[in-house]
Amino acid sequence: QVQLVEFGGGLVQAGGSLRLSCAASKSAFSINTMGWYRQAPGKQRELVASIRRGGSTNYADSVKGRFTISRDNAKNTVYLQMNSLKPEDTAVYYCNVDWIEFANRYEYWGQGTQVTVSS
Repeated sequence: QVQLVEFGGGLVQAGGSLRLSCAASKSAFSINTMGWYRQAPGKQRELVASIRRGGSTNYADSVKGRFTISRDNAKNTVYLQMNSLKPEDTAVYYCNVDWIEFANRYEYWGQGTQVTVSS
């Protein structure tokens, strides 16, 4: 069992910034993909950004140019720097990690952290 602990959510005005952190109880060197998803009320959970072990990243179109994902494998942590926040970024943000080991795929989710952007 892998534990994911998220930090950094909160209330911010539109145009402001927040930084989310997610610390894993497993060595990030053995985790393939680390990412952030979000779910707004009444909407499906969606990918915000992900980063692979080699450093390649993927972003939702709605956050490109505003959000930056990074990972520190030595600290088993993934970060999401969110700038120029908009009210539509309001959601619960979930950390996600996955990897393949001995042909089995493993995936874990964090408990979620609320991000609220006021207009």
